[in-house]
Amino acid sequence: MAGDVSKPDLVTRPLLRWYARARRDLPWRGSRDPYHVWVSEIMLQQTQVERVRDYFPRFLARFPTVQALARAREADVLKLWEGLGYYRRARQLHAAARAIVADHGGGFPRTVAGLLQLPGIGRYTAGAIASIAFGVRAPIVEANSRRVLARLVGHAAAVGGPAGDGPLWEVAERLVPAHEPGLFNQALMDLGAGVCTPERPRCDRCPLADACVARREGRVAEIPAAAPRRAAKLVRETAVVERRGGIVLVERRGPGEWWEGLWDFPRSARRPGDRRLGAVAYTVTHHKVTCTVVERIGRGRPPRATGTRRWVTPRMLGRLALSAPGRRIARLIEAVNA
Repeated sequence: MAGDVSKPDLVTRPLLRWYARARRDLPWRGSRDPYHVWVSEIMLQQTQVERVRDYFPRFLARFPTVQALARAREADVLKLWEGLGYYRRARQLHAAARAIVADHGGGFPRTVAGLLQLPGIGRYTAGAIASIAFGVRAPIVEANSRRVLARLVGHAAAVGGPAGDGPLWEVAERLVPAHEPGLFNQALMDLGAGVCTPERPRCDRCPLADACVARREGRVAEIPAAAPRRAAKLVRETAVVERRGGIVLVERRGPGEWWEGLWDFPRSARRPGDRRLGAVAYTVTHHKVTCTVVERIGRGRPPRATGTRRWVTPRMLGRLALSAPGRRIARLIEAVNA
């Protein structure tokens, strides 16, 4: 590690002074309630802050406590999560709420080790909850703080994942103070989000500029090294809107599938007689999907509904927790029939 962090005060003091005047006004920042911290941190994983601003208060209004979330049906949690993406987070949030109520009497574990035992909570989330809610001296490394730490110490290697982030966790561990560790961790994130940005960082406004190895060596633009991007895989599929009178068929995505637990329209090969309604395009992980949407008119009485298949009216689609492409297909049906 190129940088010297043997004197943490040279980092923590100017960073906290900067944060006192420049911190972002975010709806979850007004509380140290571990439930609020936890929900916000799960929502913020791979999701832009501005989108979470809208979802966070709605989620708390519907599920104000961990007990309320534990009592909820998974379908209701997924429906409220609709549009945030990465629905596995919502299922794990729900599972963790039930574990907190069943195994911990409704109280959050107060240590990183205890938090790590809950579904969907990894090292970063555990550190964030422990430091912000309970004042535990726990470090964090996430997308924004990772960049700050790498530039601060001149860590030029590729970052991300347990191996790539290992040296940065060591740096974060040395820097996080015993007093107000949560404020320090939030300050790191805010600095990365607004000043130490991936492109065109505002080094002239950075409270850590004097201590930054990357700035001193003129390597800010190249640190941290970009991880190799995975080539996109092109996928073509056909979604079938099967009609029987005034109802259509939907099916629940199964374990291991994209959008597990959400409702969608069946995928199958196109048949003679199918009518093309249009197409939707979407991206999942490294897959770019072009989905042709066809209408298929069935005859006779519809087969009985099952736990994974259901016949619904077009109006009922609005009440279901649909996958992202499923919601777009529903809107396409509405537009075609308008």
